[in-house]
Amino acid sequence: MTFIRQFLIACLIFIFLGSTCLPVFAISIPEEQKLGNQFMKMMKEQQVILHDPIATHMINTVGKNILANLPTQPFTFHFYLVNDDSFNAFASPAANLFIYKGLFFALDSTDELAGIMAHEIAHAVSRHVSQSIDRSKMVNIGSMAGMLAGILIGSTGGGEEASALTIGSLAAGQSAMLAFTRENETDADQKAVLFLSKTPYSSKGLLSGLIKMRESDYQGMEGVPDYFKTHPGTGNRIINLAGILANYKPPHKKKTLPGAFDFNMVKYRIIGLYADLYESIKKVERKLKKDPENPALHYGLGLLYARKNQRSLAITHFKKALSIKLFEPMILLELGRVYIDDGQLENAKNVLAGITDNPVMGLWAKYYLAIAQLESGSFAPAEKNLKQVIDIKPEAFPRAYYHLADLMSRENKQALSHYYLGLYYSESRDKKNAIHQLRLAKETLKDPILKEDAKKRFEKLSGLSTKS
Repeated sequence: MTFIRQFLIACLIFIFLGSTCLPVFAISIPEEQKLGNQFMKMMKEQQVILHDPIATHMINTVGKNILANLPTQPFTFHFYLVNDDSFNAFASPAANLFIYKGLFFALDSTDELAGIMAHEIAHAVSRHVSQSIDRSKMVNIGSMAGMLAGILIGSTGGGEEASALTIGSLAAGQSAMLAFTRENETDADQKAVLFLSKTPYSSKGLLSGLIKMRESDYQGMEGVPDYFKTHPGTGNRIINLAGILANYKPPHKKKTLPGAFDFNMVKYRIIGLYADLYESIKKVERKLKKDPENPALHYGLGLLYARKNQRSLAITHFKKALSIKLFEPMILLELGRVYIDDGQLENAKNVLAGITDNPVMGLWAKYYLAIAQLESGSFAPAEKNLKQVIDIKPEAFPRAYYHLADLMSRENKQALSHYYLGLYYSESRDKKNAIHQLRLAKETLKDPILKEDAKKRFEKLSGLSTKS
């Protein structure tokens, strides 16, 4: 089942609950917070959040700069990068905002990213999600069930039958919500322009971002009903925004935002690490022929070649990017990683040691440095760095457990190796191997705290009672 279908199903569950369980009036802030917590639990369980330090820093920086000029909100805003190629973003209950990595593929400036994010922030500020849940009581439950069934059939290969069922149910039952949804989109656009006018970002970024969204809308499929789209009425919204921005004049002085990354560097990082490999190599190589001194293109191409295991080419492009953009930490980070893969461990340690204090990439530099230290036999500093990254951000470094297990095995500490392998397989959702390793750990560990932890994890995965 794709993430988008999972998300739609989750939304429908929220709406369905709203139509059967929630009070007549708009749901309260505590109720929305509860829904938000449930939704975030599902998102984390599905492991669709991409923990890229640089792109995550960018969306957090943009989000905070927009929120800085708004009054105090009832919810704490959180921004997440979604591991999905779609051109999309959405706000879930309780001000959790999700930016798809596909946006970075399609957009061309921080202004455009800020425009899309300001629109989603406006949805959250206006509590449109809460209102939509309440309005769903106007929708026939049978129609909602039909829509849910259509998506479920589609997830198992129902094809045209599923589409017909889903669209038919929507046409029958969703017309009551359509006007509200279009109003919400218009309202969010208008508020986004206002929010952006108080920041260094150009309000025209939202318009150009919407035009790109329109161009990629359903990959050119025209005639799809607006009520079957995540963001309906894109064409009408573009016309409306063009009118609003007709007399727009950018601020005379545009501040340089602290901690902001160059958008193209981040864009080509995301392309280099996560986009389709062979198609992206062709596209970036074509662009590089026209713009051979562009550091972002060299950086992106280096990342793509690294994925193709053409490490010498990757290193060449990273070095070219560094000759243009001196001491750029995001280039140094990936150069160090590729040095490790290429067996150049001393070069890797020299490069990575210089950026371990970087506020954005320092933790990742320590992680890669630990691998270089482990492979070169420096076990004590490797263990220290691996444990530090796990203590600070375990969800971003599940493989750190694997490297710790490897380290313990090399030091003939087999009980600890079983324990960390158990944690690694648990994080990797390999239940069979996790149970096996945790069983060995609880039987052989001497440390009473770790032994008890291994026992509890084993019993939980095995479905056994934790009572003695």
